Amino acid sequence: MALKILPAIDLKGGQCVRLQQGRAADVTVYGADPVAMARHWQAEGGTYLHVVDLDGAFDGRPRHTEVIRQIVAAVDIPVEVGGGLRTAEDIAQLLDAGVDRVIVGTRACDAPEELRAWVEQYGQRLAVGIDARDGQVQTKGWTETTATRAVDLAAQMHAWGVATLIYTDTARDGMLEGVNVQAMADVCDAVAGAEGQPATQVIASGGVSSVADIRALTALGRPNLAGAIVGKALYENRVTLAALKEAT
Repeated sequence: MALKILPAIDLKGGQCVRLQQGRAADVTVYGADPVAMARHWQAEGGTYLHVVDLDGAFDGRPRHTEVIRQIVAAVDIPVEVGGGLRTAEDIAQLLDAGVDRVIVGTRACDAPEELRAWVEQYGQRLAVGIDARDGQVQTKGWTETTATRAVDLAAQMHAWGVATLIYTDTARDGMLEGVNVQAMADVCDAVAGAEGQPATQVIASGGVSSVADIRALTALGRPNLAGAIVGKALYENRVTLAALKEAT
């Protein structure tokens, strides 16, 4: 199965932005109309959108639910959303708005039993985002680094039946320096599953910025590496979505 390329739309103050290494103060604005941006990526050949409510991630509760509702209504391709989802109500609002899949992150460390209940309740429609720096999990909008190893958390999520993990190398995010291929391989291996057990799908994020990155990920030969999220490289016209898709 070919690697799916997911254009990213990061929302801050109602605008489309990109941060550098997740720092709120290091922001570049790429557009004032997120709905138009979503339509643009669909027109460019996007088959799945990755949307992050950055204000939600920093504030600990969703801030762009209405904008996300408009995005979902404006395109014919599925949309996944993360950022600030801390309660069942937050999740329900987005799923009711037509979001295909919600992404929870901090909750995986702060309230594991609650997360486990959500996995049972929402199944395929819930993904877990693991954000890590130097292999250690970061939480609360990447502002806190924990003692938990990313591969250990990934293995725990797999044991609980999480269908999809989104693994972000935060040190590379927004830096256009290339993807951490070895980290992606390690996470894929940690959730590959025993014989007869379904693997958890992994989506790579952070530093994916060129055709070479996509080829390197594909060359890993990990069947559960399902996709790659691309943001700044597309917005800076370093590469086209068509070229990335062709490299899968």
